[in-house]
Amino acid sequence: MKRKILRQFGNKVKKLRKAKGWTQDELAKRTGLHRTYIGSIERSERNVSLINIEKIAKALGVIPKNLL
Repeated sequence: MKRKILRQFGNKVKKLRKAKGWTQDELAKRTGLHRTYIGSIERSERNVSLINIEKIAKALGVIPKNLL
């Protein structure tokens, strides 16, 4: 069973990304991360590092704690 926090984080990233009208590829370009990595975050398959949380938050225009 996937951990709740991974699911919540992935869902929040996906919601914010879609609200901006971005594809996973667009978010990947803005963060410097790979598209498949973004997809695995949204599917709750990744335990994301703090550095990558910061990159994602910055790209989405939110503070890191708002992704949880």
